[in-house]
This record gives sequence, C-alpha cells and structure tokens, in this order.
Amino acid sequence: MKTVEDLDVFKLSHKMVLYVYTVTKDFPDEERFGLTSQMRRASYSVPMNLVEGASRLNSKEYRQFVGIAKGSAAEVRYQIRLTDDLGYIDKKTSQKMISNYERIGQMLNAPVKSLK
Repeated sequence: MKTVEDLDVFKLSHKMVLYVYTVTKDFPDEERFGLTSQMRRASYSVPMNLVEGASRLNSKEYRQFVGIAKGSAAEVRYQIRLTDDLGYIDKKTSQKMISNYERIGQMLNAPVKSLK
C-alpha cells in the first residue's frame, strides 16, 4: 500500500527542504531569525502538510492540507525571488529552485482534483 511519502510530490518537496537548508546556511547572520527562518519553515510546510493531511479521516480535510502545502510552495517561490534580488543566491540557483517549486505547485493540483 502506498503512503504519502511514496508520492513524487512528497519526494521532490522533501528534497527541496534539504536544498533550502543548504542554501540558507550561507545567508547573512542578520537574516537568521528573519528570512532564513521563514524560508525554512515555508519549505518544510509543504511535505509536513501533505503528511498531516494524509492522516486525516476524510478527503475534505486532506484537500485543505494540500491547499496549505500549495500556498507554502508559492510562498517559498517568492522568498527565492527576494533572496535573489538581495544577492544572497545567484541567478542559476534561484532559477533552479523556482522551477522546482513551480513543479511542486503543479504536482499538488492532482491531489486537489482527485479529492473533489
């Protein structure tokens, strides 16, 4: 039986959490409690909400958590753009990250549609 951790969207979002942690460790010290913390929380919110939603008793609740995950993915996309504009990450890194978060957002459409 498949679990939520077997889903490609979960695997990619988990991979991106690890990548966000790697990238943000080099942010300026003054961002530790600001952008670094916020970006990390938003990134791990995606797979965490998938796991929590999958453990709920009905599809309506699961759908709500998938929606929250989708919102968190959008939040991280903006944070990546901001960190690029601030010069904390290079264009190549930001483009790669944004592309992955756009993919995650698209992948999250499938469970939302299937849970209607």
